[in-house]
Amino acid sequence: MKKVVIAGATGFIGRFFIEAYRHKYHIIALSRKKVKDNPYPEVEWRQVEMYSITSTMEAVKGADYAIYLVHSMNAATRLNQGSFDDTDLLLADNFARACDYNEVKQIIFMGGILPKEKHPEEMSRHLRSRYEVEQTLGSKRPALTALRAGIVIGPGGSSFNIVKRLVDRLPIMACPKWCDSENQPIGIKDILRIIDYSLGNENLYGRPVEVGIPEVMSYRNMLQRTAQLMGKRRWIFSVPFFSLGFSKLWVGWISNSSSTLVSPLVESLKHQMTVDPSHGLPEEFAFEYETFEESLNYALSENEKELAPLPSFQYEAKEKNTVRSFQRLPNEGKLPAHWIANRYKLWLPTFFGFLITAKETNDDTVGFYLFGINRPMLQLKLINDRSDASRQIFYINGGWLVKRFDYGWLEFRNVLQDRYTITAIHEFVPRLPWVIYMNTQALVHLWVMRQYKKYLYKIVNKRGQQEPVN
Repeated sequence: MKKVVIAGATGFIGRFFIEAYRHKYHIIALSRKKVKDNPYPEVEWRQVEMYSITSTMEAVKGADYAIYLVHSMNAATRLNQGSFDDTDLLLADNFARACDYNEVKQIIFMGGILPKEKHPEEMSRHLRSRYEVEQTLGSKRPALTALRAGIVIGPGGSSFNIVKRLVDRLPIMACPKWCDSENQPIGIKDILRIIDYSLGNENLYGRPVEVGIPEVMSYRNMLQRTAQLMGKRRWIFSVPFFSLGFSKLWVGWISNSSSTLVSPLVESLKHQMTVDPSHGLPEEFAFEYETFEESLNYALSENEKELAPLPSFQYEAKEKNTVRSFQRLPNEGKLPAHWIANRYKLWLPTFFGFLITAKETNDDTVGFYLFGINRPMLQLKLINDRSDASRQIFYINGGWLVKRFDYGWLEFRNVLQDRYTITAIHEFVPRLPWVIYMNTQALVHLWVMRQYKKYLYKIVNKRGQQEPVN
């Protein structure tokens, strides 16, 4: 049996893949929580913290192949200072490194169909993020097979659920003009067959594959046909004056979906997302796609919880009021992460003048002191055995702004072939009361990182990318 590790195993596609192929593959399913009761003993569940490279490396151990189904567009339950695209980039980099370390042969990634007429910088944030994740997963030694799809029609799919709720709750829908954009959806059963066909298929190594039913349709047409199959009489028409912002509001409100999920998806509707024949499946895999109506009937008539049951998970008490904070910094000069981290230690006291000083010791510990106070407000220790030229990691091990000294860490990480550096704080527990922290220290941190971002821009522009990097 091929050993296949699935990141995002508790999601829509992951659950259905496990249900359909648990007897064909030795599946290693990853979850943030520890499993309490597993309905399928043949499936191996492993607990993982995807934000940690060490945890991810351990979770991937022994796998021959990997399926990556992770995205970060759902609402967070903690303070997460950072956009979904920066979060996705960091998680994908962790997974790519873990697969590289464990000598995984192939990574299969489920992304989105890319608009043909647009440069990546002109795409919606959602599609641009999916493309960045694709590039990141393909940057290491494991071969990447990027499966690009539009809306996946199936029970419990997040995009399909939005369509279904809109049709169910709105007798009249005035749709923005760009709802006439064309797309090619695909049924969940066909997606599963294509993933199965792609696993270990060397003909698909290192290439993107765009998939979708042969029929091209508009989003408005999709809503109309969904209404017919649901037995709903709906008046759906296009208007030229609906703004993008207003569309996000009413779609989120009517579909009862979080803005973090709805907003990126709605922005993507402006693109024509049709399959590029040059990136299609090989002729050897000639099969007949389900029609839109067949996929829709299956999605409407079945209960995903009965079709693809999940294990029950153990409740684990977590430290309350923890913080993650991600900021993407420019790195047009492709400077190594250790240079950017060291320059930050020098820049911060200079930026604040006499208000803040920095003191570094021989054991790679640096403390930042507020004027007139002998105790550091924040203390960081470089972890040499987990750092390299592309990643610098510091434990947060002291300071009067810190509640726990054994929990959080700071890192500077180069991503996307060193085009950017992400600075990230993980599992930070502030000492200040939460309300005060949210309105003081959290806002100051964001402001400081924006100033450092501007500083890096100036460094690259001023020195023509010739700044010493030793």
